[in-house]
Amino acid sequence: MKKFLLTLSATMLIFAIVLAGCGQSNDESEENQGTGASSDVEIGMVTDTAGVDDKSFNQSAWEGLNKLYEERGTAKPQYLQSSSEEDYITHLNRMVRDKDLTWGIGFNMADEVKETAEQNPEAKIAVIDAEIQDVPNVVSVTFSENEGSYLVGVVAGLTTKSNKIGFVGGMEIPVIENFETGFIAGVKAVNPDAEIQTNYTGSFEKADLGKQAAATFYDSGVDIIFHAAAATGNGIFTEAKERKATGQDVWVIGIDKDQALEFGNEVTLTSMMKKVDEAVYQVSSDFVDGTFEGGSHIVLGLKENGVGLPTENPNITEDILQQVEEYKEQIISGAITVPSAYEMEQ
Repeated sequence: MKKFLLTLSATMLIFAIVLAGCGQSNDESEENQGTGASSDVEIGMVTDTAGVDDKSFNQSAWEGLNKLYEERGTAKPQYLQSSSEEDYITHLNRMVRDKDLTWGIGFNMADEVKETAEQNPEAKIAVIDAEIQDVPNVVSVTFSENEGSYLVGVVAGLTTKSNKIGFVGGMEIPVIENFETGFIAGVKAVNPDAEIQTNYTGSFEKADLGKQAAATFYDSGVDIIFHAAAATGNGIFTEAKERKATGQDVWVIGIDKDQALEFGNEVTLTSMMKKVDEAVYQVSSDFVDGTFEGGSHIVLGLKENGVGLPTENPNITEDILQQVEEYKEQIISGAITVPSAYEMEQ
């Protein structure tokens, strides 16, 4: 795995600053059009096998495109859901023929995005969780998952009562290993004696495998599980709810979105927010405005407000939240360097 770029251009810094903000009004977009009227802009995305309703990664990206549709008045977005990796190239080629901008969502389709872009040099493509180098018609967006995961690791390490903590990953690929690496570092920073168990299920779309992994962990005494498994992680919440109903004190740390909104505060300790929706919205909005920078690579971490905890964390004490904020500031300032799975592979 090539080492990620660690610098942003001035344009990318501007993008990072506005990540948490909203797009321009429809009136404003009429005055600053780079691709014609917003209503004429057609954008589509290709999902990985977890699908657009995974309540996590793909769903967040889809919400970003729908926000663009509602706020900027683009044509209604469309998506193609992949049943297997063999669908990636077919779906990407179909999208670039029909759409002005095509999104590839997920690390696993990096090779297919590059191939499609090279074979269709006039097409405009953006990709999440992969860096496509030396291809001038692709914008790559990646996140410092390790930094946000470090913070939820701090939460887990200070909250656990059993001193046993679990991590459930989907496929064992660098982007998921980056969640694990940061999480373990965060736990160990505040609780070096904690035992951390890891399970990679091999799938992002099988909730039953997540449920089985959670049952094994909880049976062994684990009381907090952090997952980076997309729809597979939904089964972890199911298992946690069943355990809670019998009086067992167990928790789940969600991924990508504030999963308490989906699964409830009774089982969601917190979530590691990865603002895929805002990234998709902003890059797509740049395309509408005619400022799409093909060949660029955007990296979003704590400094850029691209990862972090939700605004509301009712299950975390004020003391722990204060410590999380202190660690966050140290990471942003450079006083703490969070280990990265990408760099460890060099």
